Amino acid sequence: MSIFGSNDLKGKKIAIVATDGFEQSELEKPKKFLEGEGAETHVISLKSGSIRGWDEKDWGDKVEVDKVIGDVKVAEYDALVLPGGQMNPDVLRTEPEVISFIGEFVRSGKPVAAICHGPWTLIEADVVRGKQLTSWPSLKTDIKNAGGRWVDETVVVDGNIITSRNPQDIPNFNDKIKEALVGKN
Repeated sequence: MSIFGSNDLKGKKIAIVATDGFEQSELEKPKKFLEGEGAETHVISLKSGSIRGWDEKDWGDKVEVDKVIGDVKVAEYDALVLPGGQMNPDVLRTEPEVISFIGEFVRSGKPVAAICHGPWTLIEADVVRGKQLTSWPSLKTDIKNAGGRWVDETVVVDGNIITSRNPQDIPNFNDKIKEALVGKN
């Protein structure tokens, strides 16, 4: 437990799927928040070692990868977080193992939280039809074309899918992830 958090998420394991070019704050802030609430987080990527973030206008910091996508199973995790940034989800949506993992996660009923451009991977996994979502504004047409309903709101929860628009929305995004996990064992 951190002095800024609680143990409300103790015993919960959170998968964070990302690759090079993730938006720095959209991975680091939810990760720090969830760990501060007692959860264990794993950064899952396409390769072992580390991945490098994008920090607004230039390359950011590296983050250590805990697991490779081919080595994880949905059953091992209680929730999935999908950071944005343009490059990160654009690469991830071309990787069949990633899309399969995301689709299975959504179908499991466990919380799936995507921010900014992160919903691109949800579109590719064909799980947005009939759902209301938000995202970075440039994904509006993509979401509509995939059968979803796009709205311009800080955070949207539709079933087990949680979406948010941008880094300024992270506090509300984090709160909705926690809310979705509290009381779920």
